[in-house]
Amino acid sequence: MFTKKTTNQIKNYQRVPINFYPKIPDLKKISDKTKINIRYPLIEPFAFAHIYWNPKVYELNYEIEEPVMTIEESEIKDKIVAVMKEIIDFEEVIEKNEEKLMEYIDERFKFLATEMGMDIPYDSYKKIYYYLCRDFIGFNELDPLLRDFFVEDVECNGINTPVYVVHRIYRNLKTNLVYKNTDILEAFVEKLAQRCGKYISYSKPILDGTLPDGSRVNATYTKDITSRGPTFTIRKFTKVPWTPPHLILFETLSPEALAYLWLLIQYKMSLLIVGGTSSGKTTLLNALAFFIPPEMRVVSIEDTREVNLPRENWLPSVTRSATGLDKSGEIDLFELLKTSFRQNPEYVIVGEVRGKEAYVLFQGMASGHASISTMHADSVETVIKRLQTPPIELSPTLLDVLDCVCVMTHATVNKQETRKLKEIVEIVNVDDEGIANTNTPFMWNPADNQFYFKTNSRIIDKIRQRYGLGQGELEKEFRRRIQLIYQLYKRKILDFREVQNIINEYYKKPDNVLKRFGIK
Repeated sequence: MFTKKTTNQIKNYQRVPINFYPKIPDLKKISDKTKINIRYPLIEPFAFAHIYWNPKVYELNYEIEEPVMTIEESEIKDKIVAVMKEIIDFEEVIEKNEEKLMEYIDERFKFLATEMGMDIPYDSYKKIYYYLCRDFIGFNELDPLLRDFFVEDVECNGINTPVYVVHRIYRNLKTNLVYKNTDILEAFVEKLAQRCGKYISYSKPILDGTLPDGSRVNATYTKDITSRGPTFTIRKFTKVPWTPPHLILFETLSPEALAYLWLLIQYKMSLLIVGGTSSGKTTLLNALAFFIPPEMRVVSIEDTREVNLPRENWLPSVTRSATGLDKSGEIDLFELLKTSFRQNPEYVIVGEVRGKEAYVLFQGMASGHASISTMHADSVETVIKRLQTPPIELSPTLLDVLDCVCVMTHATVNKQETRKLKEIVEIVNVDDEGIANTNTPFMWNPADNQFYFKTNSRIIDKIRQRYGLGQGELEKEFRRRIQLIYQLYKRKILDFREVQNIINEYYKKPDNVLKRFGIK
């Protein structure tokens, strides 16, 4: 047992350094899952992710590794937490920056431990301080998972069942986190609601909200709704967007496809990225936004904040739900999109098209505003049908302004789940019957897991004619950009700021960039 002492020992302890943002590791896909055994930091130096092949259950497991506390340490932590809950201003904890909050918690921990006459060895003090910071600043047991750059979704199906994650590299993984107490899980769901600025209760047992960092939350509260008790699903918002070289690294698409899309974006063609749920539509959209010329004004419109652009001349807009007893004040995609065209955008990005806002978007395309958006569909044929049928109901004439459709898909390659750009389809024209005449310059072949492209592109011809460019000039530029993108991937230049700076410099001083990367 720890003994009580009247001492200033704890007051003089050095504050424990905690790094909530460790360096992102360079993870590689390993075709043989049985060989996977990796460990990387989530919260340094206390929390780590350990992903390994478990031969007992014949699957990959994801373990959160944190300091193990003794019974005495747990008792001290519980006593400190009980008192701190009475004296900490939770609004202050939620709103202030993490560095000040850690200092805030450190001061009160030392004060309370001294006042309560606790003698805590420094090694124990470090562990307890970590858990105090994790729980008061973050999201309790779940916090390490939410800090993992590679985790896209976190899924809890109720009590006494493992929490699952969707990992960017290793896909669906079972974790060692299990909520065994209904009260604890209910309290956590209440905390999620609080952080979303919303309310959940037995009378209103479904939560649909957004955390301060932009992550989407859907949760339930009672066994009346979900038989295993409270549940939650968190779709994480990525603060650091994936860059074009990342997509090459994970074999989502080829350098040729990226170079082609770069040209389309530069010359203000309109793109629609389609695919199923979690097929990588928004990831591709964020990566392609790196290619928008730096001086151009971009306006983005979304239901939930997912688009993250590393640029200054960007106006992000998000819808707002109705508020108050009269349910007034709702601002939907349609209203935001109408307003956006009065804001002089050169590029309009819509997170997802699914209703009447599509009419405004396509009217904007027709008036010369380059647009990039996403839609749930698995093929170009499905896209055309969805756009022409309720609730969207666009005329074939208006569909004719769409230039290109990128089709994303889930795929299993060498027993590994992955995402692929299945095909890039050019919309040549749409006839009066709503039948699209298309050209497919890029496609992925699942039989050999190879990307193929053909040189005859109708959109490249359209660019050449519209801007008065020579055929050889565009082909040369296309080849240069293939080499540049490949060099970024080969040299592992993945940092979003560095990638964006290189692309911006290429727009202004292309010869300097080509020379630096040895491209002729």
